[in-house]
Amino acid sequence: MPLENNDLRVDNLIKWLGIPPSYTTLRLNLRVDTADNILSQVQQTLNIQCRKKNIEEFKMWLHPAVKDCLVIENRRPNNDVIPAEKEVIVDLLCGTAVLRGADIFSQGIMGAPSNMLKGDKVAVYCDMEGKCRRGAVAKYEHTKVFLGNGIAQIGRDDYFCSQDKVSGIGILMTETIIEAPCLDILPELVFAQNLPSIVCSHVLDPQPTDLILDMCAAPGGKTVHIASLMQGKGRVIALDKAKGKIEKIKKNVNLWGLDDTVSCFDFDARNAMTDKELVKKGVTDEPPFPPEAFDRILLDGPCSALGQRPTLKNNMIPGVLKSFPKYQKQLLKTAIELLKPNGILVYSTCTVTVEENEHQVEWVLENFPNMILSPQSVHLGCHGTGSNLSEEELKMVQRFDISGLDENNLNCDNDTIGFFIAKFIKT
Repeated sequence: MPLENNDLRVDNLIKWLGIPPSYTTLRLNLRVDTADNILSQVQQTLNIQCRKKNIEEFKMWLHPAVKDCLVIENRRPNNDVIPAEKEVIVDLLCGTAVLRGADIFSQGIMGAPSNMLKGDKVAVYCDMEGKCRRGAVAKYEHTKVFLGNGIAQIGRDDYFCSQDKVSGIGILMTETIIEAPCLDILPELVFAQNLPSIVCSHVLDPQPTDLILDMCAAPGGKTVHIASLMQGKGRVIALDKAKGKIEKIKKNVNLWGLDDTVSCFDFDARNAMTDKELVKKGVTDEPPFPPEAFDRILLDGPCSALGQRPTLKNNMIPGVLKSFPKYQKQLLKTAIELLKPNGILVYSTCTVTVEENEHQVEWVLENFPNMILSPQSVHLGCHGTGSNLSEEELKMVQRFDISGLDENNLNCDNDTIGFFIAKFIKT
């Protein structure tokens, strides 16, 4: 039954969106070491972290179907944590990160009591209304959510009253309502990435001789993964229209030693194809590019992100939500024009709406007869839903459907963010 017409599934979706996944996944850099060796190093590093926080060690294992993925089991909600007397307020973004295992950097502290000293046990709350002014002293009386307790690594005056720029960990989280590892570790060996995003690059199946386009690449996780799967050979072009995000992509590329493989450009991917004579002659070093230039294209485009977990609050208005399908169609049209015959296009989103997922697949098949839906080599999600696609076509797309989660049947493959993947071949 379609998601939109099933109130029970919608209620279940809303419930699970507010809870982080029970599993954390890391993508492994198999170009520099074996999976077993990296697993051992991660385990040693996190065990030290657990002893420092006085919590149990985490269970972890290599994913049986995804060779470069390490799975760590988080611990489910602990409602027995009693808030400390002194309260610290953080913003929504920081609060979401805490629920996924992060400690709190000094810059994330919005408000703290005047008597907070280094070493104090403090209760951490997330400001749900965005009304806490930086440097606030008074107890926050607006809507807030308790995230857990931590140990202040700096005093209030050291941060808010210092003439020097303060950085580093501000609050070391020691008692959280959900226990997950802090993943600021071994950056040259592991990259924290949700399982569906890791699967996405495997579905693309990049080959060492390919010229590949990542159309909306920031922050660069999939770009780096694609280049890694190509063993540092071939070439990956990474585009993002936000100039400020390009440096983040380059940093991630450099960290894994893939600068010779990846080229990054701040460019609106909707305009990435041109018929100008200069480009037709083969000048493809930078955008725009000639038609049918790429062997494979990943379009992990802008979307409503309604599959992201945890989502403590969503301020999206209907007008913005309705704008995404049109934008995605513009990107899909350009992607199809840029794809070589027999080339592969992977379209993905981190949202749950049928309009941005299955309906976009319908639109491609109806308007581009040379595009054929293809089965996916790594298929861990559910089948598609809620559209006019045939039963066989729905089996070919991959939907990580959190609306169907059941507390009695959770595993690392289904308890993820909401995500969608479709794979096309151009004839």
